Amino acid sequence: MQIIRTDSDHPDFRALIVLLDQDLAIRDGEDHAFYQQFNKVDKIKHVVLAYLDARAVGCGAIRAYASDTIEIKRMFVLPENRGKGIAGAVLTELETWAAELGYVRCLLETGQMQPEAIRLYQKSGYDIIPNYGQYEGVDNSVCMEKTLLPGIKH
Repeated sequence: MQIIRTDSDHPDFRALIVLLDQDLAIRDGEDHAFYQQFNKVDKIKHVVLAYLDARAVGCGAIRAYASDTIEIKRMFVLPENRGKGIAGAVLTELETWAAELGYVRCLLETGQMQPEAIRLYQKSGYDIIPNYGQYEGVDNSVCMEKTLLPGIKH
């Protein structure tokens, strides 16, 4: 597996998030339009892509939420490549990058209809927190946070 850092203009990232949005439209049903408004990529500057045999198979991104906090966004692995540690590797790279940029906390939102994502994040040290920001009062949302290890900054 090869992991690269890039930005939201990368064509492989754009192709993967089309598939992600198709998957989320099915999982979220009527709620998809609500969530879609918070997943625009124009504010995303930091993207990680995972490749197997020169083919993009997974992605994730971070964007600033507060001066010390980033938000994990747009995590996705192609269905045929799940269960191979790709999402965990992408998440670890995003956290490392965030710490290098000076962030000390990661936030994220996922959905009740994504139990595999919830398991990944819990296994990676994320704790469920009260829904934040635009997700307050949204029953389908599951919000999580993790404090990054200090001393990774460069």
